[in-house]
Amino acid sequence: MMLEKFSLAGKVAMVTGCNTGLGQGMALGLAAAGCDIAGVSRRPARETAAGCDIAGVSRRPARETAAKVHALGRRFVAIEADLASAPPQALVTQTVDALGRVDILVNNAGIIRREDALNFSEQDWDAVMNLNLKALFFLSQAVAKQFIAQGWGGKIINVASMLSFQGGIRVPSYTASKSGVLGLTRLLANEWAPFGINVNGIAPGYMATNNTQALREDAERNEEILARIPAGRWGKPEDLQGPVIFLASAASDYVNGYTLAVDGGWLAR
Repeated sequence: MMLEKFSLAGKVAMVTGCNTGLGQGMALGLAAAGCDIAGVSRRPARETAAGCDIAGVSRRPARETAAKVHALGRRFVAIEADLASAPPQALVTQTVDALGRVDILVNNAGIIRREDALNFSEQDWDAVMNLNLKALFFLSQAVAKQFIAQGWGGKIINVASMLSFQGGIRVPSYTASKSGVLGLTRLLANEWAPFGINVNGIAPGYMATNNTQALREDAERNEEILARIPAGRWGKPEDLQGPVIFLASAASDYVNGYTLAVDGGWLAR
């Protein structure tokens, strides 16, 4: 009986940024638990011969995630959009038109820019803040309105970061945005709990993704990071599957405004 509370059978989840990495891992975890998935991802950027955009980030099409979701017996709808500029209500409407409802939102999409604070540009500041924080808020708002219209509440899961708790270096806009995600998660939980909407967060630790490729390839920095992680390894996308299923399911109905660190013990050191 208890395990039934973790089932997501018949639910629909919107997952942003699910073509690769953590977003794909969470989408597959939700699908394995019973969810149909609306994957909201950016249109392919200008690519190099290596299949990467000019920032070196892979832009594999959503068909890879779609194939893996279909293999689990669930439906997948790909929604291509630039979250920094797309009307949030249009994304919700596309999801509902295709899958009939929406029960879960995972705000995973995000970017990072690295530069010393003394030299950090306004352009890089705005790009990160617009996607990581502004887009997250307004998509959450649109989905919350849909939850209320449906009449049975829902779950919003925001992807935060270790830099929601720490300062870091050379990533001022990322630190500001992820600190904002933690605070916004608490505020939205306060306001929307009366509607049966749970808003919580997941703060991944050092994960093996595109964003950390440079760190992992730097032998000295990689060794320093691993020495600080009690688990002794970088995290993997599948490490977020259990936490996201929990926060998306009835098992977490009395969890509101909490950001769960999935970090191998990094913050405990």
